[in-house]
Amino acid sequence: MSEPRKYTEVAVGILLRADGAMLLSTRPPGKPYAGYWEFPGGKLEAGETVEQALRRELIEELGVTISAAAVWKVTEHDYPHALVRLHWCKVWEWSGDFEMREGQSMAWQQMPLTVAPVLPGAYPVLEWLAEERGLAFSRGVEV
Repeated sequence: MSEPRKYTEVAVGILLRADGAMLLSTRPPGKPYAGYWEFPGGKLEAGETVEQALRRELIEELGVTISAAAVWKVTEHDYPHALVRLHWCKVWEWSGDFEMREGQSMAWQQMPLTVAPVLPGAYPVLEWLAEERGLAFSRGVEV
């Protein structure tokens, strides 16, 4: 019998502008799902809280420092390369200028999204965000 797979704990930031637009960025070259659109974030390191990990990751990846971030939702997704537990945080305040430090692209998005493909683990959160806005969302296609 094989050992059960361990979760990779991931902090994810849903950066929201005053107009409701959400920041998405592409997965960097050389990583699984390179070029797919995702909400920014990354793995928790030993001893880090979700907020600490998200703050570190967004400085490293985007060059911005977030203010307070609390977990909004937690989801799990089984990718071929990793079993992940995603800790989703809504973030309304940050400082600094956006710099794509890993060669990725970024786009502020309203619904319906105009970027594709989107990382599959983001679908449940996109559905919840659509519901909050009174919209329907279906696997990458909003109606």
